[in-house]
Amino acid sequence: MRHFQEELDRLKSSLVGMAGLAEEAVSKAVKSLLDRSPEHAAEVIEADHLVDELEVTIDAIAVSLLALQQPMARDLRLIAASMKISSDLERVGDHAVNIAETVKWLSKAPPFPSLPEIEEMSRVATDMLGDALNAFIHSNSQLAREVLRRDDRVDELHDNNFRILLTHMMEDPRKITAGMDLLLISGNLERIADLATNIAEDVVYLVEGRSIKHHAENRAPPDKSA
Repeated sequence: MRHFQEELDRLKSSLVGMAGLAEEAVSKAVKSLLDRSPEHAAEVIEADHLVDELEVTIDAIAVSLLALQQPMARDLRLIAASMKISSDLERVGDHAVNIAETVKWLSKAPPFPSLPEIEEMSRVATDMLGDALNAFIHSNSQLAREVLRRDDRVDELHDNNFRILLTHMMEDPRKITAGMDLLLISGNLERIADLATNIAEDVVYLVEGRSIKHHAENRAPPDKSA
């Protein structure tokens, strides 16, 4: 039993460490975008392997716990949620790298008109990720549910970016390359917000023992008499 608890603690600490790295990667990628800083972008790219290594470690611990310890109830939910969250965090890191790589190209292009929507999108997506991770660390399902409510705003901003950037590119073909780069960045920010939503849903499952994915909690239970 003591070994099981030690391994469970190691699983949680590894996931918290991975969360910190993924959150830092997104913050640096956003900073590199807003400051047009290829130096910060390079740091994001160079550190990505640390996130990948922790995903492998977390999967190994989780599989070992499932195979050898036969966990029940909340412990089982924690292990299952940890595997899903680590996968989402690895993808968050990949999207941060995508933003950073795009910034390296964008920084060489002529300045593009400032887009307040991109800046707001960066802030909202980063805050969603941070709050989703805090919800996990503190087992706070209420905070997790608040994260879910913000996803629609990110989707709205992404749609606005598409229309605005398309207009710029149609008016001036010289802006097409930079416009496409910014559209890619907008798409990556939208995916980071989606992954933060996934993590928040997993926190609700972990804390409350109920799935809210795809509005599952709003569906009527199956008719057992049928």
